[in-house]
Amino acid sequence: MTGKIFKGMISVAVTVMLLCAIFLIGILCNYFNSLVFAEIQNEAYFIASGITSAGDAYLDDIAESENRITIIEPDGTVYYDSEGDAETMENHGSREEVLEALESGEGQSTRQSDTIGTETLYYASRMEDGRILRVAAKVDSVWVLVLGVVHPMVVVLICTAILAAVLSSRISKRILRPVNEIDPGSAELREPYEELAPLIQKIRTQNAHIQKQMQELKRRQTEFRIITENMSEGFLILDRKTEILSYNSAALRLLDVTEEDARKSRSVLAVNRSESFRTAVELALDGKHNQQPMASGEMCYHIVANPVLHSGLVTGVIIIILDVTEKEKREQLRREFTSNVSHELKTPLTTIYGIADMICGGMVKPEDLSGFSETIRSESQRMIALIDDIIKISRLDEGTEKMEQCETDLFALAHNVAQRLSYAAQKAGVTISVTGESAVINGVPAVLEEMLYNLTDNAIKYTHENGRVTLTAGQENGRCFVTVEDTGIGIPLDAQERVFERFYRVDKSHSRKIGGTGLGLSIVKHGAALHGAVLSLESTVGSGTKIKVVF
Repeated sequence: MTGKIFKGMISVAVTVMLLCAIFLIGILCNYFNSLVFAEIQNEAYFIASGITSAGDAYLDDIAESENRITIIEPDGTVYYDSEGDAETMENHGSREEVLEALESGEGQSTRQSDTIGTETLYYASRMEDGRILRVAAKVDSVWVLVLGVVHPMVVVLICTAILAAVLSSRISKRILRPVNEIDPGSAELREPYEELAPLIQKIRTQNAHIQKQMQELKRRQTEFRIITENMSEGFLILDRKTEILSYNSAALRLLDVTEEDARKSRSVLAVNRSESFRTAVELALDGKHNQQPMASGEMCYHIVANPVLHSGLVTGVIIIILDVTEKEKREQLRREFTSNVSHELKTPLTTIYGIADMICGGMVKPEDLSGFSETIRSESQRMIALIDDIIKISRLDEGTEKMEQCETDLFALAHNVAQRLSYAAQKAGVTISVTGESAVINGVPAVLEEMLYNLTDNAIKYTHENGRVTLTAGQENGRCFVTVEDTGIGIPLDAQERVFERFYRVDKSHSRKIGGTGLGLSIVKHGAALHGAVLSLESTVGSGTKIKVVF
């Protein structure tokens, strides 16, 4: 900008000087011409006076005059000319100055001479005898005057230009110093010149707009960070060179890398070198949306890679990492559950079908029908119990059944369960008792009762004759609890973590003998999860088992 101001000031200075020179030359030319006209006018006056007093003989006295003297008759005929033969000259009646003199008494004109660089000034006046006296003077033209002053003018222009350059440089720097010192980002922005007030106001408005945009950008960045950081899924943004542009902590956790490693790595492929991960990234860079499974130890992941397109070109990749370990485990459990249900249902159905086939074939003696009928009823009851337990656990799994919670006393519930199972305990030769105190919680009574029933029923089934089952309800450390403790056969240490799995049995032959479905403790586990309770198990083989539910 300094250069532009400097050039502008020099251009203005040179232009002004040239215009002033031209204007001055024009004024001087007009001034000189006016002096010449005044001179020849005076000369014409004196000559006319001389002719009037002395007659035409006076013309001999002015023969040596520097200017050309011409006397013209009223009809335009040249009577006398100091520089030429009057008889040979053409009629001057049409000359401008002559016509004016004939009309008004005097006239003047200027004509370019045949010689380049000169011009002739004419003055004519009408004498008393009616003739026209004309005096002509040759002067240099304006171009001659210009050429005469070119050299000094050039010198003056050069000196003036140098002076203007020095002054322009200093003035332009001085003018721009306050402008250069303006800080556009300053909160207290002031205009150094009144002329800059509109610009400063625009800068202030722009600063306010930028500040508002920055705040909006920070807000969006904060929202984006909060959203991504609260995602359980891993989130990665990559550029065209597979460098990591953005990520969340879940991605680092799922990929098992530190934040420092993620920052140091120039490529995401150096963070995770698995074939499935590389395939997902490469396909996305080729513009293809794809999904890839990825395993790491016991963990299972699902990689979703999407290309980022701009003007039809891939500029980056967005990767979502889903932890599907629990889903895979549930799928495995579902397959095992389906297989177990099929097996558990197939066994009694095979027995029923075999007996029915024998009866239809007449292979059963009449006296044996009663025993076979009892077997069919027993297997049918077993199937019904199994199906009932499957329905219960499915409802707990899916939460499809509306379950209203209300205040329930665990101590009273324990009494009800003990009462319901008193006959089964008496039949097995097991003593059942309830101890403790009132413990009121907010829960689903039917589910709570089913949990206690299954725990107590299991305890009775796996306790030897003359054994003891004790239900205890109460409060400790501000929390309600209920325990079912028996003096039964106990659970081996290696099986204690699996007893709550569906269809898991420690002793399958004993379970079948007592008619268990293998789902009782699984229902207890789901019921505890529904109420946010914690299950704990203590057991010693041959001494008994204690299961505690803390709400």
